[in-house]
Amino acid sequence: MDKPVCLIDTASDGKLCVQQSALQVLEQIQQPVVVVAVVGLYRTGKSYLMNRLAGKQTGFALGSTIESKTKGIWMWCVPHPTKPGTTLVLLDTEGLGDVDKGDSVHDTRIFSLAVLLSSTLVLNSRGTIDNRAIEELQYVTELTEYIKIKSPDEVVDDGEFVKFFPSFIWAVRDFTLQLNIEGKDATEDEYLEFALKLKLGNSIQVNNYNLPRECIRKYFPSRKCFTFPFPTNPDNVSYLETLDPAEISKRFLEVTNRFCQFIFDQSQVKNLKDGHTVTGRVLGHLVKTYVDTIASGAVPCLENAVISMALIENEAAFQEGLEVYQSGMEKLKKSFPLELNEITSEHQCFSLMATQTFMKRCFRDSDGKFLTSLEVGGEYLWDNEKASEAKCESLLSVLSEPMTERINQGFYATAGGYDLFCQDLEDIVNQYNTLAYQEVKIAEVLEKFLQQKVAVTTAILQADDKLTENERKICEERERAVLLEQEIKAQEERQRQLKEKMVIEEQNNEERVRQVIQKMEEEMSFQQQETQRAMDSKLREQAALMEKGFQEKANKMASEIEELRRNNKEVEDRKSREFAQMIADQERRNAENMEVLRQQHRQQMEAINSRPRPSSGGCSIQ
Repeated sequence: MDKPVCLIDTASDGKLCVQQSALQVLEQIQQPVVVVAVVGLYRTGKSYLMNRLAGKQTGFALGSTIESKTKGIWMWCVPHPTKPGTTLVLLDTEGLGDVDKGDSVHDTRIFSLAVLLSSTLVLNSRGTIDNRAIEELQYVTELTEYIKIKSPDEVVDDGEFVKFFPSFIWAVRDFTLQLNIEGKDATEDEYLEFALKLKLGNSIQVNNYNLPRECIRKYFPSRKCFTFPFPTNPDNVSYLETLDPAEISKRFLEVTNRFCQFIFDQSQVKNLKDGHTVTGRVLGHLVKTYVDTIASGAVPCLENAVISMALIENEAAFQEGLEVYQSGMEKLKKSFPLELNEITSEHQCFSLMATQTFMKRCFRDSDGKFLTSLEVGGEYLWDNEKASEAKCESLLSVLSEPMTERINQGFYATAGGYDLFCQDLEDIVNQYNTLAYQEVKIAEVLEKFLQQKVAVTTAILQADDKLTENERKICEERERAVLLEQEIKAQEERQRQLKEKMVIEEQNNEERVRQVIQKMEEEMSFQQQETQRAMDSKLREQAALMEKGFQEKANKMASEIEELRRNNKEVEDRKSREFAQMIADQERRNAENMEVLRQQHRQQMEAINSRPRPSSGGCSIQ
């Protein structure tokens, strides 16, 4: 994108709406995305930082008056400067507290969407992080009313937010103070922690003072602070985007570069709840899901969004996997008919590629519904058999054409004609076996051809005056023996081909189960990482509370940590049961498929064994 576009706008009725053109941009992005959203009061210079992250001087509107320039949420997608194969998505949000708008509910919704969509949330403010600055951040205290982890009917501790919320950066603009705390030099991060320090006590005033600070400390897994000095002469601030770098403070540029580098290096790829990597396409679905939910009057729910996304992504993953298999087999189809080992080998290769493609994109296919739908391919094996049958029939038709003309001319209706006919038929069969030896249907088509010639053979045999009645009977027995022998050959060939298919199917089944297990282990690992991130954040917070003497709050945090451990254990146990059931279902389906093949195998064996082995003779066909 060479410039930003509006992602979320406000309709005439005041409801938020998604811009279809922006969704179309996201739909084309198949890469993982790092999503950085900036929020803050209007006219605090949020857009300048986002332009710098995009590597541009201009892009997001800065404006030069007290009027808020950005409305809704604007988006700029650029290649990530330090993470190849990743897209950096920048979200510039409408300024909070706009005097013209005067709608705190709208502001909280914008803030909530920024939290839901980003992997890093940048809070931009001016001056200092004093009590007023934190009080103006009342939106963070209202997040529990505007974001739900599970369905609204389920009670979930707000301490769970830390598992799913973005990392938090406070960018303090026009900072003029010395970084000094109680007479000692301090870092920017220490300054932030000092500003977020809680007060002892339980009075209403103390609780009100502590509430926004507790929310920031509790909800966001990591915190970082950057303090920016004045960028230039106050008269030039409104024209910052057009200034020559020489006119901008070196200290300001240094902090800006450090801020950008930190974002590039530390901001993580956006993940869904349970760890599924978000691509541009998935981000577009999330935007629409959340905005449509808000517009309906409901509260966005992380769990519902994941469920909805799983259905969309799994269906798309199935279609992608199917396309991989079908496109490969369609190209191969142009070369039909193929030998059995070649077609089954290619079928196996494309089947496994299809499964791999599906596994890369799918998630939460716990019942195996979509994976089961991907177990395809029989139609191509059937098409190859039909092509082989047509080729064999055409070959026999060409080879037998001279004999057919002789039959029509009455050439064999003479004394000794039967021997001549048998010799010509044997020559046809020998040529056919030589030319069609690689064909899947060589034996079956020959069996069918010989059956079709029974009436002609019988007529020629009866018309041959050279033969005695006894010789005719012997020849008739030999003809039946030849037909039986060819029938057995055809059955044995079908048996051999079935065994080959069973071996390939068994290998496919084993590989499919292996990939399912690998996917399950990945999802379980994501779940554990998600929980560990939350656990580490809570343990740090508990240690800080104990150090500052907040024993009661530290005890409460200990309870939250224990609850988190318990919930995680329940989730892991549930997922283990789901995964075990999924493996069992997959193995059951594999066993059922193999049993069908084994049943066919047994039936063929019974048919072969029930036939007496004939002695050769007559119009012998080897």
